Amino acid sequence: MQPKATLEDTLALMRDLRARCEWDKAQTHASLRPYLIEEAHELDDALRAEDDQASREELGDVLLQVLFHSVVAEERGAYDIGDVAGGLIAKMKKRHPHLYGDGVRVGWEQMKARKRASIEDGLPVGLPALHRAQRIQDRAAGVGFDWDDVQGPADKVAEELEEVREHLGAPGSDALEGELGDLLFAVVNLCRKAGVHAGVALDRANAKFTRRFTAMERLAVERGIDVPTAGLTALDVLWDEIKLRESAD
Repeated sequence: MQPKATLEDTLALMRDLRARCEWDKAQTHASLRPYLIEEAHELDDALRAEDDQASREELGDVLLQVLFHSVVAEERGAYDIGDVAGGLIAKMKKRHPHLYGDGVRVGWEQMKARKRASIEDGLPVGLPALHRAQRIQDRAAGVGFDWDDVQGPADKVAEELEEVREHLGAPGSDALEGELGDLLFAVVNLCRKAGVHAGVALDRANAKFTRRFTAMERLAVERGIDVPTAGLTALDVLWDEIKLRESAD
């Protein structure tokens, strides 16, 4: 068996590519940005599918981006991979003072709050709204602004839903949009307090709906039913049948 490659091997390869490959040599931090985002999404897809082979490959692609940016920075004298590794080690030790420091456990959000200019300070501009809501709530909870248990956010969801109902007579209005936003924010808070990430939960719900809707369309074709013209009542019958099939499996 061949010896396993090391991180030093990958770094040497990246430096070699920068020296001898015209495309790799031409890349900059700016030109590489889209690839990092794409690779992160592809890794997320592999993890969602629980595909070990795919996730191993996609982790390699993400590592390539880390190496690429590190070597580009190294060439211009800004920092190198050693600085990146050193910064990571220092940060992780700081996050775990009870393991690497004075033995006092301190919440990470509480530590960071002392340095933040605002609750949103440091959150990426392009962070999806659902994820941003959860992170904002994490930060608020980290300094003690939080419910004692899940009952508080559950009651808040019910309260916000009633406020939405009061504005349903004005579709598209700013007031309705605002109340729906409050409802979504409250649901995210309930997810967080229940130990569930709202983005992951919604992703799972999207996948379930897509799976069931696709199965319903197939069933409709088998029975000669035209989905676009069948009407809600007929489609509901097919939908319930698909749900029963899933529960029986």
